[in-house]
Amino acid sequence: MPPFLIVALGALGAAALVKMLAQESRRVNAELDEARRDEAAARSPAATLKRDPDTGEYRPQDR
Repeated sequence: MPPFLIVALGALGAAALVKMLAQESRRVNAELDEARRDEAAARSPAATLKRDPDTGEYRPQDR
């Protein structure tokens, strides 16, 4: 086989591999973004602390 064909086939294969890896990376990142959104929505808001004047300790504020 002539060397230029080997180089051309190698470049074509490398381009196909890069395209496949980029597509897979986008797919995985989309899944992770969705999981992060779901996790953030499921998380309850942090409780606000209020100082108890009798003991001086901080306790969760009643809502």
